[in-house]
Amino acid sequence: MLKYWTSILLTVLTFIGFAQEANYKLKMQRPQNHYFQVEMAVNGVNQEEVIVKLPVWAPGSYLVREFSRNLDLVTAVDDKGKTLEVQKISKNAWKIIKAKGANIKVSYDVYAFELTVRTSFLDLTHGYVSGPSVFMYVDGMKDKPGKLEVYPYEGFSKITTAMPKAGESVAKDGSTSFVYKDYDQLVDCPIEIGNQVEFSFTAAGVKHNVGIYGTGNFSVADLQKDMARIVEAATNVFGQNPNKEYTFIIHNVQNGQGGLEHVNSTTLSVNRFTYSGNEYIGFLSLVAHEYFHLWNVKRIRPVELGPFDYDNENYTSLLWVMEGFTSYYDELLLLRAGYYTKSEYLRKLFSALNYVEGSPGARVQPVAHASFDAWVKAYRPDENSRNTTITYYSKGAVIAAILDAKIIAKYNGKKSLDDFMQHIYKTYFVEKGRGFSEDEFKKELEGFLKENMDQFYADYINGTKIPDYNSIFAEVGLTVEYIGEPIPSVGVSLSESGGIVTVSGIRRGSSGEDGGLSVNDEIIGCNGFRVDKRSLEGLFNSVEVGDKLNLLVARDQELYSVTIGVSPYEQPKFSYELSNAAKTQKFCDYWLRTVIK
Repeated sequence: MLKYWTSILLTVLTFIGFAQEANYKLKMQRPQNHYFQVEMAVNGVNQEEVIVKLPVWAPGSYLVREFSRNLDLVTAVDDKGKTLEVQKISKNAWKIIKAKGANIKVSYDVYAFELTVRTSFLDLTHGYVSGPSVFMYVDGMKDKPGKLEVYPYEGFSKITTAMPKAGESVAKDGSTSFVYKDYDQLVDCPIEIGNQVEFSFTAAGVKHNVGIYGTGNFSVADLQKDMARIVEAATNVFGQNPNKEYTFIIHNVQNGQGGLEHVNSTTLSVNRFTYSGNEYIGFLSLVAHEYFHLWNVKRIRPVELGPFDYDNENYTSLLWVMEGFTSYYDELLLLRAGYYTKSEYLRKLFSALNYVEGSPGARVQPVAHASFDAWVKAYRPDENSRNTTITYYSKGAVIAAILDAKIIAKYNGKKSLDDFMQHIYKTYFVEKGRGFSEDEFKKELEGFLKENMDQFYADYINGTKIPDYNSIFAEVGLTVEYIGEPIPSVGVSLSESGGIVTVSGIRRGSSGEDGGLSVNDEIIGCNGFRVDKRSLEGLFNSVEVGDKLNLLVARDQELYSVTIGVSPYEQPKFSYELSNAAKTQKFCDYWLRTVIK
């Protein structure tokens, strides 16, 4: 009996002693060289070979960015300090050959000098950590908990992050400790380290913390009030907010890049003088977009978008829902929060609609394909992209508006797209705790609308047909008219730098393409006269169908004479008017929330 209990005790002690976890230390000893120092202590791993990896992409930004290019030498020691052999086995993976013992420490430096919402940065003014670009993980241990100790540079006094603290006080060595339940949470909590402005506000029963790096023309009082209104409007869509706290990290810079969503935080990058006039409305739209993602993407999501494969592309054809629906709501929320009038909102909507239908790529690339090809096309545009691609943001927003109108008409102004979003949130996140497949999403949509969506998908999701906008929006009080008409066009876009005029884009099938012009051609003269960009564009805009333009062109330092004709081109375009019919006006009020349900 004693032998039995001794055996059980040894088993328990072994389990306790070798509990698997990865703990990190993040240091920034000389910010002027732009390097973070990272130590990863891996405990409880008994294999003779341990593989550690760094992600190749950041969730929410669908491009392989090869973060491992910023890592210097990776080293490892065992729990006695003995150096272990480290072999590079792939572009983002290292194999550590262990001696005896269950614990090892991996050390490496990360060069961080790209300040975007998806990459990391460090200098003497601040540090920003986008987790996937900094923190390695142990293959097979992404589901394990751990601790992160952050050691700020001596001139940095604040840390802003949504990661839970391990304790409230700062340690004697100056570090602050945080805990995470798994690797996904670790890298889903960006970290701002420096002397940023910090404040908070409460909205929808949730405390919201804000950290702002960089000078700008912002007012804390205005941001507290206006961001709270956006939060309330977004929460009203779903009827509940899943967070106890939420964190905004805002970077005020010369050229903003937008935002990136996380489960209970976001990072926004904006121009430092964006906080007034129309630019401020644009900022609030960005706030609305990224905040809406805490539901749509981070909880309502395709199965491919979590748990993540950090080593490869994660393909899905549903980004038109994830980003497109969010783009629809980011403007609708501003209307509901009182920042747009009804007419201002409709102008915004039809501007997006005309942009979509007027893009040559809209007749080439279905929105489902645009979603799937985000990894190879959306983040790698070239001179031909406009001819061949469509943005799933704008096209998805138009599809969302169409579905909203269909739902409102189906349920006689008693339900809207809000109700479908609530349904799919409850069904998959709350009840099933997982993402959905493409087929499941379509079936949920069909079940909610109580109609077969095969033809809708064939025409508008997997096809490039122009919808009958008049019949669609007539149900919600709009009369839509097609106003596109043929106009004389050469189909050539121009740019100018240092007095040199070059071709920046050519529409497929245009007279410019037929005549033999190519992107990057320098145009020196037209019809015997030297031209600049302004005068040449004036000529392009004053021609008639059948006219000829004789261009003197330089290509790779050789001169050519190119003759192009002028042909008609019809760009699809739509206008709208509000209907006076009582029933549809009621539906319009419900759609645009001039009457709150």
